[in-house]
Amino acid sequence: MNKVYFQNKTMNMKEHILTALREQFDRWEELLEGMSEEQINAPLIPSNWSVKNVIAHLWAWQQVSIARMEAARQSKEPVFPDWVAKLQTDWEGNANQTNVWIYETHHEQTWLKIHQNWREGFLQFLELGADISEKDLLDSGRYPWLEGHPLAFILIASYDHHQEHFEKLINWLNQNR
Repeated sequence: MNKVYFQNKTMNMKEHILTALREQFDRWEELLEGMSEEQINAPLIPSNWSVKNVIAHLWAWQQVSIARMEAARQSKEPVFPDWVAKLQTDWEGNANQTNVWIYETHHEQTWLKIHQNWREGFLQFLELGADISEKDLLDSGRYPWLEGHPLAFILIASYDHHQEHFEKLINWLNQNR
């Protein structure tokens, strides 16, 4: 009886990953809500990027992750966002060049639009992750276009990407108080 109780009370890997992503989303939303528009648009010295640019960057890469999750849900090859076709062949391998393109393309957009796109994309990404079975998320041979990586890798990579930028932003804010 204890064994059954323990099994029912433990979280599976999918739930762990999605819970971590939801917590990541909540941390970002709390941080962003506490910032003025001036703070959101101010350059994060020594870079010329602002919080707005960081969120646009996260949203652009999020679109790629969403394309992969949608492909998995539909058992198809990923159809990447149109902007990917505008870049060099090795757009993922040459992330610095891709990031420059993302910045140049989105830095003039309004904060409201960028935040809305990122927010809706993050929620869509969570929904897609919830729609895919844990077995399919963890099977490293399930999606040949992931070249041996499980689909959960896409969820975890998104978490890591958001965490990397969150930590950098928190450090910058703490240094500039």
